[in-house]
Amino acid sequence: MEKQERICHVVVIPYPAQGHINPMIQFSKRLASKGLQVTLVIFSSQTLSTPASLGSVKVVTISDSSDTGSSSIGDLLKQFQATVAPKLPQLVVELGISSGHPVSCLVYDSFMPWVLEIARQLGLIGAAFFTQSCAVNSVYYQIHEGQLKIPLEKFPVSVPGLPPLDVDELPSFVHDMESEYSSILTLVVNQFFYDDLLWNS
Repeated sequence: MEKQERICHVVVIPYPAQGHINPMIQFSKRLASKGLQVTLVIFSSQTLSTPASLGSVKVVTISDSSDTGSSSIGDLLKQFQATVAPKLPQLVVELGISSGHPVSCLVYDSFMPWVLEIARQLGLIGAAFFTQSCAVNSVYYQIHEGQLKIPLEKFPVSVPGLPPLDVDELPSFVHDMESEYSSILTLVVNQFFYDDLLWNS
């Protein structure tokens, strides 16, 4: 009897926002070009018209109950996680069964650090994919490590490997705690929990 070759099956999960989807689509295509089986998970709130496949990348849609009526970014983020997190484990198992190749790894947008826990529960590797530039992530990492205290009050700010940064060169939520985007701060600081990480460079 001929031994069947095990194919690595990777599930890629982009955050459903502008600037996050396309880098992960391109990454998925690149993985598939190297012989990996790749499934890209998109969410029903995405207005992107994505075909059922992108070459050899399979595309599946999962409902994220996007019609919450909330205008708060923080509330939308919580609702998104509360809706998607319970559905994701079953979807991953079903993808492995239907393809004949169990999923080996979840590559998730770093804006969804909670996916790592799902990967671990399923006994999989979880790899965070950072769609933002390394310079921006360096600022967030310095906050995560406690090297930059927020709200930032003194400018320019020094971050290793970067020139001094003035207030207009930083995301508003690291110096303006009243910003409509201040709820994103916790999200970007918590994105540094991962088994592996991938940078969009």
